[in-house]
Amino acid sequence: MASDRLVAYHPPEWAKALSCVPELAMPNTPIHPWLVPGVPDRFSVSIKRDDMTGSTLSGNKVRKLEFLMADALKRGCRHVITCGSIQSNHCRAVAVCARQLGLTPHLFLRTDATDAEGAGCEGNVLMDRLCGSHIYLVPKQSPYLTHLKPRIEKLAQEIKASTGEDSYLVPVGGSTRVGLFGYITVFEEMQQQGVLESFDDVVFACGSGGTASGLSIGNYLTGSKLKVHAIAVSDNAEYFHNHCNETLQEAGLGHLRSEDILHVVEGHKGKGYGISTDDELDFIYQVACNSGVMLDPTYSGKGALGMVRELRKNPATFSGKRILFLHTGGVYGLFDGRMTPLLQQKQQSQPTIRMWPDVNGGPL
Repeated sequence: MASDRLVAYHPPEWAKALSCVPELAMPNTPIHPWLVPGVPDRFSVSIKRDDMTGSTLSGNKVRKLEFLMADALKRGCRHVITCGSIQSNHCRAVAVCARQLGLTPHLFLRTDATDAEGAGCEGNVLMDRLCGSHIYLVPKQSPYLTHLKPRIEKLAQEIKASTGEDSYLVPVGGSTRVGLFGYITVFEEMQQQGVLESFDDVVFACGSGGTASGLSIGNYLTGSKLKVHAIAVSDNAEYFHNHCNETLQEAGLGHLRSEDILHVVEGHKGKGYGISTDDELDFIYQVACNSGVMLDPTYSGKGALGMVRELRKNPATFSGKRILFLHTGGVYGLFDGRMTPLLQQKQQSQPTIRMWPDVNGGPL
């Protein structure tokens, strides 16, 4: 039975006053020093590896989905419907979670493809398709409230009419007051790992606002002196503060303002959400060569590069010199083919692949 998969959640003492308290992830992801190219010598940077919350469920999305999927099971839903870009990490995580829990995933994916074949089988889409997800391709420029949400609601109605089964509707990124507790839990984990004493600032890529809301609320409720920096990789500061302020209202913290507990950093989304520049891709390559940490081109790559640029150009923005970067995952985004031209160029200028056909000879 679906209810057999539910376990009681016990929030930390400092979060029990919230009005919306509701295991898929591998918790207690490690923290270690991180050698990031370009960081000024006076700063020390470490990384919390929330890209290690699982394999096919890696990244921050599963933190939220632990609570969202529990809510779906509690409500007796048999289908889960959500949306995102064609290479959405969130949609991939929803597909995998749904199948693990015996639910059917339905994904609305924004793309410029003109037919079903255009969806391809690369990156996150490969996982979506391996899970047998029902995929609905929609125009790339489809706003959530006016174009995606109506389609999601209509599909849920059609499923109910044809099967009698209920669907659980998850907005972009799973950033809801239920999903909020995913990163309330992460902040509790960080507290237990000594982050509040060992660091001055925490930095992460911000795409939908859920992680930003959870971390900034947890930071406030614990009385932590950390400064929380969200590097915007889509939209702008106004959008994310509005989202966080709505979450504060729903959580019973309407007396707070997002602008007072969260620093949203603009200017680092490059050409736009999910669109990479050569400099961004080269940075991902350099980080991998220097540290063995794989960043993705949509979120963590832009977020980490934005952090480095801010440390160099606006060092006074940071509370101190001990920086913690939260890696929110997204590794499957590396497999959509966009790194190939860069690696081919590197091979031409600095060959790292060589033929060695004869056991008695040497590399050619």
